[in-house]
Amino acid sequence: MEVSRIRALRGPNLWSRHTAIEAIVSCSVMECDVAKIDGFEARLRARFPEIGMLRLPGHAEAVAMAHVLEVAAIALQAQAGCPVAFGRTTATQESGVYQVVFEYGEEAVGRLAFGQAQLLCTAAVDDTPFDLAAALAALRELDEDVRLGPSTGSIVEAAVRLGVPYRRLTGGSLVQFGWGSKQRRIQAAETDQSSAIGEAIAQDKELTKKLLEAAGVPVPQGRPVTDAEDAWRAMCEIAGPVVVKPLDGNQGKGVTVNIVTREHLNIAYDAAARIGSEVLVERFIPGSDFRMLVVGRQLVAAARREPPMVIGDGVQTVRELVEQVNSDPRRGEGHATSLTKMHIDSIALARLQVQGHTADSIPAKGECVVLRNNANLSTGGTATDVTDDVHPDLAASAVAAAQMVGLDICGVDVVCDSVLRSLDEQGGGIVEVNAAPGLRMHLQPSFGKGRAVGDAIASLMFNQGEDGRIPLVAVAGTNGKTTTVRLISHILGCGGLRVGMTNSDGVYIEGRRIDTGDCSGPKSARNVLLHPDVDAAVFETARGGVLREGLAFDRCDVAVVTNIGMGDHLGLNYISTVEDLSVVKRVVVQNVAPTGVAVLNAADAMSAAMADVCPGSVTFFAADRHHPVMAAHRAQGRRVVYVDNHQIVACENKVEQRIELKQIPITRGGTIGFQIENAMASIAAAWALDVDWDTIRQGLSTFVNDAATAPGRFNFFDYKGASVIADYGHNPDAIQALISAVENIPAKRRMVVISGAGDRRDEDIRLQTEMLGEVFDEVILYQDQCQRGRADGEVLGLLRDGLSNAKRAKISCEINGEFLAIDTALSRLEAGDLCLILIDQVDEALAHIGKRIAEV
Repeated sequence: MEVSRIRALRGPNLWSRHTAIEAIVSCSVMECDVAKIDGFEARLRARFPEIGMLRLPGHAEAVAMAHVLEVAAIALQAQAGCPVAFGRTTATQESGVYQVVFEYGEEAVGRLAFGQAQLLCTAAVDDTPFDLAAALAALRELDEDVRLGPSTGSIVEAAVRLGVPYRRLTGGSLVQFGWGSKQRRIQAAETDQSSAIGEAIAQDKELTKKLLEAAGVPVPQGRPVTDAEDAWRAMCEIAGPVVVKPLDGNQGKGVTVNIVTREHLNIAYDAAARIGSEVLVERFIPGSDFRMLVVGRQLVAAARREPPMVIGDGVQTVRELVEQVNSDPRRGEGHATSLTKMHIDSIALARLQVQGHTADSIPAKGECVVLRNNANLSTGGTATDVTDDVHPDLAASAVAAAQMVGLDICGVDVVCDSVLRSLDEQGGGIVEVNAAPGLRMHLQPSFGKGRAVGDAIASLMFNQGEDGRIPLVAVAGTNGKTTTVRLISHILGCGGLRVGMTNSDGVYIEGRRIDTGDCSGPKSARNVLLHPDVDAAVFETARGGVLREGLAFDRCDVAVVTNIGMGDHLGLNYISTVEDLSVVKRVVVQNVAPTGVAVLNAADAMSAAMADVCPGSVTFFAADRHHPVMAAHRAQGRRVVYVDNHQIVACENKVEQRIELKQIPITRGGTIGFQIENAMASIAAAWALDVDWDTIRQGLSTFVNDAATAPGRFNFFDYKGASVIADYGHNPDAIQALISAVENIPAKRRMVVISGAGDRRDEDIRLQTEMLGEVFDEVILYQDQCQRGRADGEVLGLLRDGLSNAKRAKISCEINGEFLAIDTALSRLEAGDLCLILIDQVDEALAHIGKRIAEV
């Protein structure tokens, strides 16, 4: 068994809407049916009893080792606590080669699970040991390390329930919600609206106290100290038990409470000084420790926190009792679990000494032994929900504290006897205000009801009915994608939207190119969705990106499929037929929002058939309104776009909008058929986004198909009275569309300049010149810069073969180099001629043509 490629599909993909790992697995003849491997399944189940069924009941087909890998990778993740279920194994056209796909929750965990599945299968084949416990432990540890923590996770889950898309920006807790200009960002329990000044104030405990006093909020007496001696003087000034804490600390780190002896004070001072540059000593307020969570201007949760403690049984030592408590599966290190493990450190030993104990003492049965007085969950404490019991005045004090400091999400620490009374009534006080508060004590309290604090924070960022989405159009198909993308973007821009666009020649924001090259994949689309100045996004969605990584979005408002044709990289990535290609292209249609629209070419059978998998509604377009698909759709009162009497007509329920073809420059007065199709698709997409018809008309009439606005897309030049057309057409369907357009342009003599992409099939390369040979008089063949794996002269030979039976065209010359071929063609043109140049290096070739025309 050999694995030749592993990919992470990070968005909706060919196989499912789940994130998934895809691997290419080659199996030997025997591995194509594991039943032929004597004792394999028994050894496999002995090593991993929970692996589940390898074959569905009632099925008798052979089970390949590749399928076993899929099942094992899913089962290992599931046993490690990951919520995954989807998997699929498909045989390719190559004997013994399979595509294995399985779902993951975290990519790193999915990849590790696949590696462990390989080791498991190998061990079962070779009858060698496999440490299942170690494998599952490694998966659990990695999952805990890379997945979102409870605070961030709760906010993400709440946002998803609101329909808000999200994306992790780092391996930590920085998350973007929404897209473009409607995006919001969080880091743990901080939002992009959290005040940096407010956070700085919250870090400064002394400044916080001054501000809260000014707001009339009760706070404990105290002051900053310079050293242990000064701390002792401050304790004497207070004349009672004290609390020692770092002046700029958080999460209870370095905090010691209820200090009554100088020895304990010295230990506490050292602990605080290790955490912060300055130390604060303040009066200890007796009572319970409460955490109030304020979101916006509301108290949304409250919990009573208990310090870490153990209860004696008269048998075990304090150390043994701590180990027993720490064995609770809810306790772990850090913040991934609902509780944190207790530790016996210098502060715990000092607190034990105050109680007359050491770590090796055996407390009496029923005796409560406190390990530290601060009650933070991060130091091993527990929490009891008291949200429903908080007195209105106490809640108002907590909200006032948050507002005075300037925090939109705030953890307010209160010490008092009971939350049933106001602070003034019982002599309690607010002892600390925290930015980025932990949420797990409210989500999963040790006792009491969990609170939906993630929902409160999500609702703070997004008002009711908002989902952080911007209009998103995905355009797929064999030909016409780039022009359609550009035209839709132009129409939306005419409506005042700032448009982000990706296509095969770059990434554009408000018409400014910010990246170059083929940017029709998911990476470029994700970059557009990150950009804060984008009000709408239009993406060219190429086959390669869908196969390589899936979509960059979870769903789109409009999916446009221009057509499905031959020659679009058939033979690559196990896409060998037009039918295979159609399955890939329809992924965008399958992921239209339920309220969205698929715009489909009714005259293209494979495009039209995609209507059956669209979750939203469908608009069909075709030049012929009498086409059966168009006629049926129109008869049902649904949206159609067609051509009638030299006009493009958009019709729904017999209500029509008509646009003269002569008002759409790219159609050259209605003579360029494929541009009419591109215009119809663009009209239907803009209509689906509720763009008003005046804006649509303005966009159509002002869109210019020149080398600057649509490079390589039927760019028209005048050279010494001859017509020169530069186009990036590179497959048989594109060639046919160009031929139809050229035949509508009068010419004394027709010349074509052509090369071929080396990564196309031989028959597709030959077919291009075979088609051109029937229409053009003269052909100039050239070898371009990159042969894409072909031998020198191999592509030229295939192009030459295609012209071997040409009835009309003659090969005038074969040239090495695109620019030399262009110059040769231009030198031969006379007034009234037409020359079609099929360019390879789009920007460079257009610049070269422009230079030659400028010279004239």
